Amino acid sequence: MAVTIYDIARLSGVSIATISRVVNGNPSVSDKTREKVLAVMKEYDYTPNPFARSLQFNSMKMVGISCADIKDDYMARMVSILEKKLHEYGYDYMLLCSGYDLESREHAVDLLLKKKVDALILIGSQFLGNCEKDEVAYLHRDAEQVPVFILNGYLENKNIYGVLGDDRNAMYNATESLIKAGRKKILFLYDSESYSSNQKMAGYEDALRDNGIPVDGNLKLKITCSLHEERDLLLMRKDLEFDAAIATTDELAVGVLKYAKARMLQVPKDISVIGYNNSPLADFVEPELTSVDTSIKDMAHVAVDKMMECLQGKKVEHKTVIESRLVKRCTTDF
Repeated sequence: MAVTIYDIARLSGVSIATISRVVNGNPSVSDKTREKVLAVMKEYDYTPNPFARSLQFNSMKMVGISCADIKDDYMARMVSILEKKLHEYGYDYMLLCSGYDLESREHAVDLLLKKKVDALILIGSQFLGNCEKDEVAYLHRDAEQVPVFILNGYLENKNIYGVLGDDRNAMYNATESLIKAGRKKILFLYDSESYSSNQKMAGYEDALRDNGIPVDGNLKLKITCSLHEERDLLLMRKDLEFDAAIATTDELAVGVLKYAKARMLQVPKDISVIGYNNSPLADFVEPELTSVDTSIKDMAHVAVDKMMECLQGKKVEHKTVIESRLVKRCTTDF
């Protein structure tokens, strides 16, 4: 496999910026360093990209972005915000949708790397899978070539950076607000076992325990079907009793509103409902949905800013947590 500028920098023990200065004949590089870099380039038969020689850091100013599904509202909004922010720095991007299974995720990232992008931005913690070694091995491998930024996820590696919401704390606070409003049987709805989803479930469980309410496994439901199918599923569960519902997405919360309407239950009098992500859907439904705002604009802006610092050879924090807030609307009474 052909070596990249990142390989030459690593093998030479210098920064990418130094490699760029050597390639472009910058006199600020010492003779000793120049000789060392040129020797490594010769040993590995490295030829600089002629289209990139004149660009800072030997770059085409191109970033690779991947998300599971661009039809997903959260991911689509994130891509839109990233695009605008990247253009402010004079960068463009390539986008590939990866799907959710491991093979598809690996394939999408590999395709982006073959385009010689300067860095990768991966939207969503699904890129971490269940965080087991075999699920993240490809990320460790790819981080040897370019910096990898994961939005709403984190993996420990010297060249992987996570910018994420405080999902556990946000879900804890939302659940505790329901408890303090008198709700005791709180249904938790989720659609995956991703890093983010697991953090949300942990926050939900913590809030129950801290308020003396036992965690009931029957009140934790994984839903992977459509809104109407979710409604029907809840209607069929005659054994399910709950006075509030909190979900890991706004879509799941809307399914509960459809269930309440079918049962002729009043929201929030009979059932309080909280969604997650504060998507446009929260404003569109009736009654308007209380939802956790994960500040995706801040998340995207911070990720791009830190990526630029990283590409400039500056030291960057590997984990940045963005604070979330609860946007109260008509589906809660607190």
